[in-house]
Amino acid sequence: MKKSIGFIVVLAFISFAFKCDKPAYMLYSQKGKQMKYEKMMKQLAEADMVFFGEQHTDPISHWLEIEITKDLFAVRGESLVLGAEMFEADNQLILDEYLQGAFAEKKFKADVRLWPNYATDYKPLVEFAKENELGFIATDIPRRYASMIHKKGFEGLDELSEEAMQYIGPDLVALYDSTVPSYAAMLEMSEMSEHVNSNFPKAQAAKDATMAHFILKNWSEGQLFLHYNGAYHSNDFEGIVWWINKLKPGLNIQTIAVVQQAQLDSLESENNDVANFVVVVPDNMTNTSR
Repeated sequence: MKKSIGFIVVLAFISFAFKCDKPAYMLYSQKGKQMKYEKMMKQLAEADMVFFGEQHTDPISHWLEIEITKDLFAVRGESLVLGAEMFEADNQLILDEYLQGAFAEKKFKADVRLWPNYATDYKPLVEFAKENELGFIATDIPRRYASMIHKKGFEGLDELSEEAMQYIGPDLVALYDSTVPSYAAMLEMSEMSEHVNSNFPKAQAAKDATMAHFILKNWSEGQLFLHYNGAYHSNDFEGIVWWINKLKPGLNIQTIAVVQQAQLDSLESENNDVANFVVVVPDNMTNTSR
C-alpha cells in the first residue's frame, strides 16, 4: 500500500513538473495577441513587401523563412521576388549567373562573399529561388563602403568613383535623419563605447538606404518582394522600412520580427509594436554558427 501511495505521489510530481508543452515558437500580433500562422500568411500574401527580421543564428528564424517563402510562392507564384541583406549589391551578377545555371555551386561559393552560416541558413532560400526561377536580389551595401563610412562619415563618399556609388543608396546623404530613434540610440552607444563612434548610425543608415534602394529598383506593382534581414533593420518600422516609406510612400508593407524571451506564453511589453507579427523563440534556443 505504501509503495502504491509513493508511486502515485511520484506520478503526480512528474505530471506537475512536466505539465507544460515546450513549443519552439509562439506567434503574436503587433499588440501582443496570440495568432495563427494561417492568419498571418493571408495578410502577408496581400502585401507589396514583406520584411522578415531574423535573429541571424536562430534556427527557428531560418526554418520559418523557408516555410513562409514556400507558402507565399504557392499563392503568388512568379510574382514573388526574394532579396536579402546577406548578399552585397556588387555580387548581383554572380548571383544571377548562378541562379541561371551558368556554373556550379562550387564556383558560386568561391566568388561570392558568403556568410559563414550560408550552407545551413541561406542556401535553402537561394536554391528555392533557383529551382523555381525566382529573382533573388543582393540588396546590401558592399561592406567595404559601410566600413569606410563608419571610419570617415559621409565625407568618405567623396573619395569613391561613380561606379562605386552605384552600389550605395543615392538618397543616403540627403535623407539621413539622426533623430530616427534607432539611429539616435546608436549615437548614445557611441558615448558609452570607444569602439562605436558618431559615424556608426551613418554606416547603419547606409545599409538601410541601400537595401531600400535595391528593393524598390527590383520591385514593380503587382509583385511581392520578400526580404530577409536582421531584425534591427526593420524593427519598429524603422531601418529599411523607414527609407522605403520616404522614397515611395503608400505601399502595403508587412514586417515580421523574431525576438527572444524566457517565457513564450505572452509577449513582453517591450516587444509590443516591434512589427506587424512577432515570432517569440526561447532565449535558450540552440544557435547556428556564424
